[in-house]
Amino acid sequence: MKYGWRERISGAVILIALAVIFVPLLFSEPAPRSERPQPVLTIQQPIEVPRQEVPEPRPPASLAEFGEPVAAPGEEELLLEESPVEEVTVEEVAEVAEQAAEQLARAEAPAEPSPSPAPAPASEPAVDPIAELARAADQRLAESASRSQPAPAASGGEWAVQVGSFGEPANAERLLQQLREQGFPAYSQPRDNNLTTVYAGPYDSSEAGERAMNELKSRANLQGLLVRARN
Repeated sequence: MKYGWRERISGAVILIALAVIFVPLLFSEPAPRSERPQPVLTIQQPIEVPRQEVPEPRPPASLAEFGEPVAAPGEEELLLEESPVEEVTVEEVAEVAEQAAEQLARAEAPAEPSPSPAPAPASEPAVDPIAELARAADQRLAESASRSQPAPAASGGEWAVQVGSFGEPANAERLLQQLREQGFPAYSQPRDNNLTTVYAGPYDSSEAGERAMNELKSRANLQGLLVRARN
């Protein structure tokens, strides 16, 4: 059996206890409203407190020594009677009104146009310092280019500046003609790999070859290579 006698008895006891608790609640009637407790509000009577009269405050006697003297009622009347009252005539009122009208008319009158300032003289055109520096640099370059001459070639020299190698002989001939037009001693020489190499020179020393290489860079914008000349 799945459940034993103990489980069945405990379940029956629980059901009987629930029935005893809830069945009377279902069948019992609610208590009437008259029997329900009502809220009670109690108000206590105010407590009477005896009143005491407080005397009016008075300034201390020490303040009277430093205070201003108070004039008596009779003295105030005498001061009012002695102060004269100035009388204003109609002529004075009219004169004041005329002066006020003149001032108002002057304020409303249009202001006279101020003379326009004379035109300033035309200033000389400003000199551009950058343009002046560029012009001076161009002049120095032109003077140095005119003064510098290519290093002279030496017959039988051992140094030369290799300018370029070309597979087309026409290109080598074009560069050779350009170098000669600019005053550089130049020659071409065929090589074993079907290339034609263009040289500037020859020169008797490596120092002369370096000078010629620098002149090629500055004047013709050509990057050369200092090599030993082949006979």
